[in-house]
Amino acid sequence: MSSSPTEYDSASISESQFHVPEEIDWHMLDKSKFFFLGAALFSGVSAALYPVVVLKTRQQVSSAKISCRKICSAIMRYEGFRGFYRGFGTSLMGTIPARALYMCALEVTKSNVGTASAHLGFSDAAATAIANAAGGVASALAAQLVWTPVDVVSQRLMVQGNIKNNLVHGLNYRNGFDAFRKILCVDGPRGFYRGFGVSVVTYAPSNAVWWASYSMVHRLIWGGLGNDGCGVGSNYNSKMMVGVQGLSAVMASGVSAIVTMPLDTVKTRLQVLDAEENGGRRPMGFVQTVRNLVKEGGVLGCYRGLGPRWASMSMSAATMITTYEFLKRMSAKQ
Repeated sequence: MSSSPTEYDSASISESQFHVPEEIDWHMLDKSKFFFLGAALFSGVSAALYPVVVLKTRQQVSSAKISCRKICSAIMRYEGFRGFYRGFGTSLMGTIPARALYMCALEVTKSNVGTASAHLGFSDAAATAIANAAGGVASALAAQLVWTPVDVVSQRLMVQGNIKNNLVHGLNYRNGFDAFRKILCVDGPRGFYRGFGVSVVTYAPSNAVWWASYSMVHRLIWGGLGNDGCGVGSNYNSKMMVGVQGLSAVMASGVSAIVTMPLDTVKTRLQVLDAEENGGRRPMGFVQTVRNLVKEGGVLGCYRGLGPRWASMSMSAATMITTYEFLKRMSAKQ
């Protein structure tokens, strides 16, 4: 994509030109600085948002509809504050390599696809949306290779101590290493990739929708503001930039959460719940998981945990994108 300020002509904005802050491409970054700072910044973001992920996960695996307030009260009463961070160590260990793969795939794909789209004659706005969507798909595929095993272990630790449910895995885990060992013994290596296909089907389109929506909303907001700045070198109001990025992220998260919520619920249950058969346990299949979910709560059962997921995605996305843009500007070559 072009490193020059982007200009966008639109009749809906009185055919006046406006400029959005300049995009920093992959070739402009100091890679070692980018990955080192990224690991530190996103570890902090993960720690801050982890309790919301725990709430969302427990709602999804519950056989009945339970409010976030009741789940919070139960965790504090029976597990204490540490209950909100079950599995966090395992999650954090996987976050660093997964984020590295995610950011690398995202930036390389965006840069290459954006340039190719521009050469094919697409408008700058269309090329940006296509590049962001392609980057979202590529980054999700790359990250899930690492994140799915981490997700399986951390989510099992999250729901341990949950309200009794005879379908939740029948093993007690002392920590992430113990969970890893027991899953390997019971299910073999395949056990760490339970729900991998659904994860890819969930997160690839989710990322594509999110990044494409974000780029379009971001441009529309700047257009609505009638900004006439000139790229990174301009005296953009930093609070305005953060506000626009955060609002764009929240709006994109809403679209993405509603579209992909049913698949995310099924994915979580596949990774966490077992079926009983002849006194033993076995992993549930996709069809059986969907059938049980609909039987328990109807179609709306697929949207259990939508509130926490939307909140989690919005907070995570707003924090992530502002942190990510800050990281790119900090890592840009002089």
